Amino acid sequence: MDTGTHVVMGIALGGLAMADPVVASHPITMTAVIAGTIIGSQAPDIDTVLKLRNNAVYIRHHRGITHSIPAVLLWPILITFVLGLIFQEANILHVWLWTFLAVFLHVFVDIFNSYGTQALRPFSNKWVALGVINTFDPIIFGAHLIALMFWAFGADPVWTISILYVLLFFYYVVRFAVQAAVKHAVRNTVPGAKNIIVAPTIRFFQWRVAADSETHHYVGRAYGRSINIYDKFLRHPLPTTNLMQAALKDKNLAAFVSFSPLFRWEISEVDDIYEVRLIDLRYRSNDYYPFVAVARLNHEHKVIQSYTGWIFSEDKLREKLDFSMN
Repeated sequence: MDTGTHVVMGIALGGLAMADPVVASHPITMTAVIAGTIIGSQAPDIDTVLKLRNNAVYIRHHRGITHSIPAVLLWPILITFVLGLIFQEANILHVWLWTFLAVFLHVFVDIFNSYGTQALRPFSNKWVALGVINTFDPIIFGAHLIALMFWAFGADPVWTISILYVLLFFYYVVRFAVQAAVKHAVRNTVPGAKNIIVAPTIRFFQWRVAADSETHHYVGRAYGRSINIYDKFLRHPLPTTNLMQAALKDKNLAAFVSFSPLFRWEISEVDDIYEVRLIDLRYRSNDYYPFVAVARLNHEHKVIQSYTGWIFSEDKLREKLDFSMN
């Protein structure tokens, strides 16, 4: 989820903590718990700073180790230790319990996005992404804001947040049902469809659709159960040439391949320079595929420029490639 949603979820969890008699009866513990739930709801996303290094590192590691099983156990201990130094009279056990719940909830809800997390590490490096909730879901965010407003105007926080979570549970059930219906519609629309990816958008009834058949890639949109296929590409396996193998060893292309489950490739040659481009098919926007990885290689198959990330024009891509040489 986005940062704003994680913030309101942390505050809401602090309200639910009033159901704990120890928290409700001890103001210092209550303050520490609310601080813990807010900080805990943000802590796993500290790896966002990796973007300051480069996109390849960010793509490969964001929502990785910081969202893993060891991290879910260690974040609450670290946060509780710091809060214990600040709120020395607080009940540390209860601060830890609610902080742990905040960290766990952060990782848990991220699983429902298309991006997903490596929540099963160290047992598996597989990305767990259920793809039923958009990174920013206005209904989830808005429902939290309404509940927090009721709390601010005097409503009982335990009942208010409990009702919120019950309603959101049924909302998630509905999202799963809609996703299943869209996948069924894709199978009826695309002959022999497999590797179907149905990803949510910010609009409730609109979904991004990408799928493979034995011979083609298909890209489109779903509006309810109506499937519109916008693009159809012939499928070609990645070549095993020395050129492609050299390109795939580049950090930017390697990061892209580790993250993208459905992409096509292109190779071109201009002025004695080869360009290898990988194009993620999940994110079509205004007739353009903005999430790409590009490597330019010389005739010795040495990478001289490379980039991966979100690019919305060829001019901007050339700027990024030129910058990568500096």
